[in-house]
Amino acid sequence: MSIREIYKVSKSTPVTEGAGVQLKRAFAQKETTILDPFLLLDDFHSDNPDDYIAGFPWHPHRGIETVTYMLEGKVEHQDSIGNQGILKGGDIQWMTAGSGIIHSEMPAQVDGLLWGFQLWVNLPAASKMMPPRYQDIPANDVPEITLENGVKVRILAGKMNGKVGPVQDIVTNPEYLDVTIPPNTKFEHLIQNDYTAFAYCFEGEGYFDASKEQPASAENLIIYKNGDSVQITTSDNNHVRFLLVSGKPIKEPIVWYGPIVMNTQEEIQTAFTEYRNGTFLKSD
Repeated sequence: MSIREIYKVSKSTPVTEGAGVQLKRAFAQKETTILDPFLLLDDFHSDNPDDYIAGFPWHPHRGIETVTYMLEGKVEHQDSIGNQGILKGGDIQWMTAGSGIIHSEMPAQVDGLLWGFQLWVNLPAASKMMPPRYQDIPANDVPEITLENGVKVRILAGKMNGKVGPVQDIVTNPEYLDVTIPPNTKFEHLIQNDYTAFAYCFEGEGYFDASKEQPASAENLIIYKNGDSVQITTSDNNHVRFLLVSGKPIKEPIVWYGPIVMNTQEEIQTAFTEYRNGTFLKSD
């Protein structure tokens, strides 16, 4: 049994996306090889409406899945296959764009704290043109467990201690956990050895491998090497809260332009040609 070592720790960087949303990007295109099947992780976190009010008006996706997990505030989602709803604190939305979907994500508030994450997950070539689908899961349907040492885990996807997360039937078999560790506590968790794994810290401070050489804190991304488990420990004075995500690598070529991720340049060109001429949506 081997505890995973840390491959890399980095800090999220400020970017502007959508119609002018200010957010922090934990990773994107340059990390696609080491984080396969994960493509992007954004942390939107502000109590200044000027940072988020413009939102993400209607735009297309193809070839990927987008995962939105809310901590605070409200976001309204609408899409081209007829889904509409409000995501609130604790809710998760797993949208499979597949062959193509057009959607919007707009703040459903004009002030106050808006905080959440969006993760992009790649689809293998065999699934890139699957029919689009949408899993919208309210906070009450997300199981939460408390371990004997006080560690709390919300299970968004995957399994832990007999509890199964509500997001089901995802090609890359992901596990997506929201973990809170109290001070002076150790958390160990099994992850399949050949799966990609990362953590994103968003509160407090902790040591994310057995060496305890350097703590990671809020807005730090921790990318793991292969191994059978992860070990995270806190000091006497700090708790830590983080996302822990793992999944099966796809190991296929990635060609990425804007909101479209395919396997070849020709497929990218086809997607944008279809979007311009009105034949992008395949589910009608």
